[in-house]
Amino acid sequence: MENLAKRRVFRMVIPKYPAFNIYSRIARQTTALGPLCVATSVSKMPGWDVEVIDENNYRFPGPVDEQGNPDHAALQEMRPADAAGFYGGLSCTIPRLLTVASFYIKAGVFTLGGGQHLEALPEEALRGGLDVVANGEGELTVGELLEARDAKRSLEGIAGLTFLKDGVPFSTEPRKPLEDFELLPLPDFGLLRFARVNVFPVSRIRGCGMNCEFCAVKGRARCATPERLIAQISYLAEGFRAREFFIVDDQFAQDRSETLRFCQMLRDYQKRMRLRFFVTVQVRLDCARDEELLTSMRACGIQCLAIGIESPIDEELRAMGKSLRAADMVRLARTYRQHGFLLHGMFIFGYPMRPGVEFRMSGRERVKRFRRFFREARLDTVQVLLPVPLPGTALRARLEREGRLLTSNEIGWEYYDGNFPLIVPDQPLTPEVLHQSTLALMGGFYHFWRMFWVVVHTLRFPLAMLPLLNLRTRWSKWYRSWRNDVVGSGGYLMLRKWRKALRESQFREKLTKSRTGM
Repeated sequence: MENLAKRRVFRMVIPKYPAFNIYSRIARQTTALGPLCVATSVSKMPGWDVEVIDENNYRFPGPVDEQGNPDHAALQEMRPADAAGFYGGLSCTIPRLLTVASFYIKAGVFTLGGGQHLEALPEEALRGGLDVVANGEGELTVGELLEARDAKRSLEGIAGLTFLKDGVPFSTEPRKPLEDFELLPLPDFGLLRFARVNVFPVSRIRGCGMNCEFCAVKGRARCATPERLIAQISYLAEGFRAREFFIVDDQFAQDRSETLRFCQMLRDYQKRMRLRFFVTVQVRLDCARDEELLTSMRACGIQCLAIGIESPIDEELRAMGKSLRAADMVRLARTYRQHGFLLHGMFIFGYPMRPGVEFRMSGRERVKRFRRFFREARLDTVQVLLPVPLPGTALRARLEREGRLLTSNEIGWEYYDGNFPLIVPDQPLTPEVLHQSTLALMGGFYHFWRMFWVVVHTLRFPLAMLPLLNLRTRWSKWYRSWRNDVVGSGGYLMLRKWRKALRESQFREKLTKSRTGM
């Protein structure tokens, strides 16, 4: 029997969103899947105990510091970590990541990180608190890294690493993208500490072949089998009583035949187990043309679709490399709605045109276009963000060449969450107009009267069920209206809190300094 006293601790840390991030409350319902997958792989290595601390989903009785953040000094005292991993996939969490990593460095803990931001800018992380950055998928890389470190072997022979060598960043050869996902264990949600997950993330497809200019997800799509995704869901449903799932794949229906097979398997599983799931997926708008796919998705419990509509303005769609027109998107969105799906539309406001494209539109006219699209497409919920020049994206590279990035020495990474203007927009727009316009759009959609309508829908429920015919149709219609206003009420309260945090922050002063420094 293995001597437990000799087992070491690997702590994976998912850094906290900035306090003023409008979507931070959503993170309290779920967790990030990527770092959990890496932690699970380490947990299968002999001699290692593993735990995952998701700072965004961190609850009593976990120790906290004076600011209400997880107290890593207390965690280290209770259960000293020998190695600490950090998830650097979101640029807005990088300041918190480096703060926590510096604590572990000072405590003598080996630190490593991964994720799209760290991969794009490894030197910043290596000089700020990390020993090693893992590039690309980390499940196999981290295992080889820890084994080499134990054996005191050189790290130069391990693919997919960047570290300081003689004070200079050194990168080993790139690691090939994983093709056989059966080599990996299923993500172990039991590794989460001091967390409660209500919406469980699962995945079958990695990568995305669309290569959108603004997106950091690149590379050919690689698919696991439907059986593996069903295994993830059944493990969570039976072991954690999970009933709500988010399939995090960027394009749920990329592999059509296997997607249809998965839908049938999921439908049969729920029927066999007498369960009913609520499943959210990300899907392309043009999949609405596939009647067989829509029918299969509805039959297996997929109810909510998150769709990257991006813009209702044709000129902006062309700048992004999108082939659909705004009029086509309205029709396709209505098709999804007719099949009973809840639609969550994701938008980018004020996307910057490419050089040589003459296009001028005021902020007021753009807001009108967006609002008209919301109404005509009959979207249930919306998310309107500003262009974010994420490190490693073609958009950031283009805007750097054009001199349109606001200076990063004034506006830090904590503002890279889509809620703050970070670029010099096309005329006649200004950064201030961008900011005000998105606030107006979100405030107009998630408004105070949503709470009033929740009460109205609740009171009229008995009348909505009369006469007692076609109850399923009547229930669906009533529930959709009630649910949207409940979500809208929550959105209104979140916006109020975010506006208050914005007033108390120094962003407007930073924006002014950034513009004068260009």
